[in-house]
Amino acid sequence: MFILEEEDQELFDRIQEQNLNRQYALLTNCIEIGLKKGPSSFDKYFLWALNHVAVANISQFGGRFRREPIYVGNHKPPHFNDVNDWMDRFISMVQENWYVWSPTELAAFGLWRLNWIHPFIEGNGRTARAMCYFLLCVRSGSLLPGRRIVPERIKDDRNGYEAALEAADRAWDDGHLDFIQMEDYLASLVAAQLEDDGPPYEGAPTV
Repeated sequence: MFILEEEDQELFDRIQEQNLNRQYALLTNCIEIGLKKGPSSFDKYFLWALNHVAVANISQFGGRFRREPIYVGNHKPPHFNDVNDWMDRFISMVQENWYVWSPTELAAFGLWRLNWIHPFIEGNGRTARAMCYFLLCVRSGSLLPGRRIVPERIKDDRNGYEAALEAADRAWDDGHLDFIQMEDYLASLVAAQLEDDGPPYEGAPTV
């Protein structure tokens, strides 16, 4: 059961906000598990769950990798027949560098690479931002304090976000891995979150 945006914009928006709150509740549970289990907690089932919750009742494709082509602006993600292989490599890369890269390095790589693969039909951005925050918190050793969390701050600074994605894409197209602009971008958002006094984040405001 799902509702399309063009069928009822108000209902669609309300469900989307509710999904965001449910996704955050799921994410906090996943962070607790990740703090106990480390890199083995980062797997495709975790990513499927984040995506499923993000698009529940507004898409029929939640929680599974795409089986059709998709286009994102000027970026053409990998063919759908290759998504499983790319995701296996992505997950292995994160696990192998879990204790090698800093929290912001690991999160920056994850945020860019999941967007580059675009493994889902819908909700890739919401899934990538939640996953990024999982990596930041778990590698930092705790659920980070602050009133407005990094995923919310990314939504408010789309220009910086998209510029960092494009910079990493260009580097990859040139034959090398370079996500330093994304790392710097995330580091600034983490610093802003930690400096943001006030009650802890409890989810997006309801519509």
